[in-house]
Amino acid sequence: MADAFERSEHKMREHGMSDTAIAQFEHLYEVWSNEESTSWIREEEVEPITDIPSFHDVYETINHEKAVDAFAKTAFLKLNGGLGTSMGLDYAKSLLPVRRHKAKPMRFLDIILGQVVTARKRLGVALPLTLMDSFRTSRDTMAAVAKDRHFEQKDVPVEIIQHVEPKIDVATGEPVTWETNPDLEWCPPGHGDLYSTLWESGLLDILEEQGYRYLFISNSDNLGARPSRTLAQHFENTGAPFMIEVARRTQADRKGGHIVRDVVTGRLMLREMTQVADEDRADAMDIHKHPFFNTNNIWVRIDVLRKKLAEYNGVLPLPVIRNYKTVDPTDPTSTKVVQLETAMGAAVNLFHGSICVEVDRMRFLPVKTTDDLFIMRSDRFHLTDSYEMEDGDYHFPNVTLDKRFYKNIRDFEERFPYGVPSIAAAASFEVQGDWTFGRNVSLFGDARLKDEGHPSYVPNGEYVGPQGIEPDEWL
Repeated sequence: MADAFERSEHKMREHGMSDTAIAQFEHLYEVWSNEESTSWIREEEVEPITDIPSFHDVYETINHEKAVDAFAKTAFLKLNGGLGTSMGLDYAKSLLPVRRHKAKPMRFLDIILGQVVTARKRLGVALPLTLMDSFRTSRDTMAAVAKDRHFEQKDVPVEIIQHVEPKIDVATGEPVTWETNPDLEWCPPGHGDLYSTLWESGLLDILEEQGYRYLFISNSDNLGARPSRTLAQHFENTGAPFMIEVARRTQADRKGGHIVRDVVTGRLMLREMTQVADEDRADAMDIHKHPFFNTNNIWVRIDVLRKKLAEYNGVLPLPVIRNYKTVDPTDPTSTKVVQLETAMGAAVNLFHGSICVEVDRMRFLPVKTTDDLFIMRSDRFHLTDSYEMEDGDYHFPNVTLDKRFYKNIRDFEERFPYGVPSIAAAASFEVQGDWTFGRNVSLFGDARLKDEGHPSYVPNGEYVGPQGIEPDEWL
């Protein structure tokens, strides 16, 4: 495999990638090619995490006046490298409109900037924001930031750029070639790439020189992960080097990564399902045995992270995630490849004394699919003047839209030309087939629409329930 890696290294150098990026990919490649059998995190090697302080416990115990001091020492970083390809987007997902506020369409990025500006004004803090963009999201994102009349930042970079790496041909171990679209030969190394990007960018040095001690990191598609002085104060009070916000798993989360403890070291670990052996899957998916998942909202002490990165010359030894796909995700007959990735939360295992804090779903509102977007655009939410996505209890109906007709954002928008229906009275919503919705449609109970075998329409003002469109005489 040495010759095969050298071809990847050569390709990365031709692409202008740095020594740090190449060193990181070499680590991933070596693990993939030599340690397949040791990549699993076995059930007997871990123990469940059950006793974690909650946000509400923390809120009742901290000094709220002092919390502003901790918040003033906090910087904010958003992961913004994704294109939203799962929804058919070819631009930064953060530029997708989420909902309206005072008749104005608001994108993820608009709301993030609004949250930052509001916190700055309300609490009198600097709260610098940095976006980790990719080569494919940078230009459009920075153009949008420049147009925001209320956001201004001079002393801390607004952007750092994540690395890219070659997709690997599974059959040969060499970098894949795809002449139809050479861009598809490349992929991001997962959000664990954040650490080497931070190291290489010098951002940690800049923040520390200006007196910042803590860095809060989250995904740009999670509008619940807004800056929190409560959690900043809690993090400072504990003296911990690293803190993950976790939430309780539901049946919908059973196939996702979860937090466990290493029985040998006693340290916390993030175990992704790709790291679970087949014989351990039942235990790993047991939401009662392993009740907490990683929200990817992470707090880290800047000085400790700098020292850890220096110890490993900028490349943390994170577990490798093997993501097997085809080089063209839309073509199942194209060359089979592996994308070698790491998870940001996996670094929790590298820091002695890392902790977790349990948060409600109010801090975990990700949008990965149009099903999620449907809920975010619905009347279950209210976007406040502080740019917070408010809901009564943050327990949402399960929404399942027919992927044939709603998976891509363009198809989704065409079928909801007047906005999504009201789901205030809905327990769940399932759409089978091709349905377009009129104005002021309301859902209730376990609302369901069956496939009629042809394009169908829900007229203005109708109610949809368990039996489909309800006849007028039933209402």
